[in-house]
Amino acid sequence: MKKANKKVNAAIIIIGNEILSGRTQDVNVASISKWLNELGVKLEEVRVIPDIEDSIVRTINEVRKKFNYVFTTGGIGPTHDDITSKSMAKAFKVSYKYHKQAYKILKKYYKPENFNEGRKKMAKLPEKALLIFNPSSAAPGFILDNVYCLPGVPSILKSMLGGLNDKIIGGKKILSKTVNLDTVESEIANSLEKVQNKFKDVEIGSYPFFKKGKIGVSIVIRSIEKNLIYHCFKDIENFLKEKRIKIIKTE
Repeated sequence: MKKANKKVNAAIIIIGNEILSGRTQDVNVASISKWLNELGVKLEEVRVIPDIEDSIVRTINEVRKKFNYVFTTGGIGPTHDDITSKSMAKAFKVSYKYHKQAYKILKKYYKPENFNEGRKKMAKLPEKALLIFNPSSAAPGFILDNVYCLPGVPSILKSMLGGLNDKIIGGKKILSKTVNLDTVESEIANSLEKVQNKFKDVEIGSYPFFKKGKIGVSIVIRSIEKNLIYHCFKDIENFLKEKRIKIIKTE
């Protein structure tokens, strides 16, 4: 995989009324973000939008101009409310029609008697779309410029990510260090803010936890520079010693 010299970012657009209604809980963001981290791409924004064409078109045209990569999940299946493909064609102002290669893949996958109109619909894509191979259920995702359209089913989506490794030009891998503390956030808030102000190019997060009846705080330090993480951690370690706060574990 090629590497970019600058920071590379991404956004995810989750498309589906079932997510907005609470009927289905999304797990795809975690899968995509972990995969992107390994490739040196920082996920900076996630949006959840309904299965409404105008909303999809408007959101895509806004977000694809702001980020290096945009990933959509959901809405590329066989039912009437799967309108992502058609909406993408409208967003990019191209025709929406049967994709010869996609049609061939699906026709080969299904028995003739089972290759119905709903399944044929999954072969209708925006003109000039590049296919994303689906090793699980054949129905492909697709790429238009910097927008990557993936299914909403978590197991299928995960199986398709590996095939995209060579298509993503990432930056340096995002590194992280986690420090678990025997304290509460209010005890470290001011000191942690001072460290963050000193290290502008480091992302410092504070996350309370409750494990085995004990309250604690996890500090997560993230950067593409290992040296910055080291020096940031040393500053945190120093104020923890001054406050006599115990470090439970570092990861």
